[in-house]
Amino acid sequence: MSGLRRLPSTLVNRIAAGEVVERPASAVKELVENAIDAGAGRIAVTLKEGGRSLIVVIDDGVGMTAEELALAVERHCTSKLPSDDLSDIRTLGFRGEALPSIASVSRFAISSRPAGAREAWTLEIDGGVKGTPKPAAHPAGTRVEVRDLFFATPARLKFLKEPRTEAAHVADALRRLAMAHPEVAFRLESEERALIDLPAAAPSLIEQPDEARLARLAAIMGRDFADNALAIDANREGFRLTGFAGLPTLNRPTGQHQYLFVNGRPVRDKLLAGAVRGAYQDFLARERHPMVALFLEAPAALVDVNVHPAKTEVRFRDSGLVRGLIVGALRTALSAAGHRASTTVAHAALGALRPHTGYATPLPMGFAQRPSLPPRGLAEAAAEFMAPLDMPSARVEAPVEAPVEAGNGGAASYPLGVARAQLHETYIVAQTPHGVVIVDQHAAHERLVHERLKDQLQAEGVKRQALLLPEVVEVGEDAARRLVARAGELGEMGLVLEPFGLGAVVVRETPAVLGELDVQGLVRDLADELGEMGEHLSLKEKVEEVCGTLACHTSVRAGRRLTVDEMNALLRQMEATPHSGQCNHGRPTYVELKLADIERLFGRR
Repeated sequence: MSGLRRLPSTLVNRIAAGEVVERPASAVKELVENAIDAGAGRIAVTLKEGGRSLIVVIDDGVGMTAEELALAVERHCTSKLPSDDLSDIRTLGFRGEALPSIASVSRFAISSRPAGAREAWTLEIDGGVKGTPKPAAHPAGTRVEVRDLFFATPARLKFLKEPRTEAAHVADALRRLAMAHPEVAFRLESEERALIDLPAAAPSLIEQPDEARLARLAAIMGRDFADNALAIDANREGFRLTGFAGLPTLNRPTGQHQYLFVNGRPVRDKLLAGAVRGAYQDFLARERHPMVALFLEAPAALVDVNVHPAKTEVRFRDSGLVRGLIVGALRTALSAAGHRASTTVAHAALGALRPHTGYATPLPMGFAQRPSLPPRGLAEAAAEFMAPLDMPSARVEAPVEAPVEAGNGGAASYPLGVARAQLHETYIVAQTPHGVVIVDQHAAHERLVHERLKDQLQAEGVKRQALLLPEVVEVGEDAARRLVARAGELGEMGLVLEPFGLGAVVVRETPAVLGELDVQGLVRDLADELGEMGEHLSLKEKVEEVCGTLACHTSVRAGRRLTVDEMNALLRQMEATPHSGQCNHGRPTYVELKLADIERLFGRR
């Protein structure tokens, strides 16, 4: 080995670039964050070949002088830590590594002019070799041009995907930043095609931040999310959680539609994602994920964003407080939604219906095709058109209207209407003032029973069963200490354990509702989760999962004929029970078809 020596600055920058600039999306994210910190009101991004050959970011922020321009591309030079206090970070960027790292692995040019300045300046850097600032023509703001990204580190090019894939990653990064900053206009062009074009929030909405944020979320996540989102606003010990959470029946097969922000910074954090999962665990199947956009405002001293160079991870001083805030706020909003279900359920049902005549060829508006009329008088033509169609004979029985007891009231008295019929001994059809409600009797009753079981558990606690022979579980010294420290909380969930020597615990009682279980596996899983998440998720999930199974097996089954009173009683219970719009697996319990939509199907509107 050779003696110790200091690495050249260009090599140091390339090492840092490996941490900061993983792909074109990483470079765009850093540059756009700088533009937002500079107070930009409009940010435009242009790509070629997914950002591999060209990235251009233009903003109308405060701009920089020639001296600031030369300093901005040096490592660890920043204007965002005036007091040199890493515990008080109020900007998106702060490390002073992004520009020199990007410039060290590309052909880099930056032009800028402060508002009110007479001239602009430009600076070029080729693979880390820095030039000198030169006068240039440029409006107020900054333009950064990155060409031939990773040309100085060819090995990194091999890891890039197809241009379309890289452009999609850039678009995702830009959308996340746009969600947190509705006051800024964003535009992304790739190969002269606009991928994102989001105008800034209207001046009338700036004073209503929730409305402005929801409008921006609707533009990015879709109108369905805005129509089926529950507002979140909760405070706890200096932390504030705002944003919107989708109804459980508006779900997706992956978690990519879960957007989490801390102090305006988009993050991907296991703690926050786990809290969302915990809040929805009663309402969704394991393979389904809710749509949420949550914004956490935390005191700067209680959150550490200086965890990773990419700044996508954070650490909280009190992670349990943050998780409790998220779970509590989401469950409160879901409870307040009552029996509400996503409007997408009704849209899907209406989309499955197609007006037709019973003939082989469906026709618009449900009318049968007629042969063309020969020229004749208007009266004869009208008479033939109005004549009855020659259709196969069919016996139509008069509908039997289910009686409504006086005590039940009319359809106008209840949100879910009054039962009129039962179809296939599975579906209840109810009439509302504005349409029709179709209820899946098994799914609806399953939710009602599940909520009743949960209320009993909360009121009476989890019943425990003593083990005939207490079971000793060896988990290691640190894990045993964590388990014993939470023994009181675990006991409330029905798991009674005590320390047993060094690195082991003895389990004396288990939750009765779980029946026979693998005590060794359960305790080890709990120890692992306490170490990673600081929470005992498994035990709560297992107890509530059993409640869901019991509810499924003890509820009204499909195929059972119900009386009118039983159907109306089920509807009234649904109206009074939180979360009754979906079963325990996230499926809708009812579909509401508006009368206006039904009339459109038959061409009456």
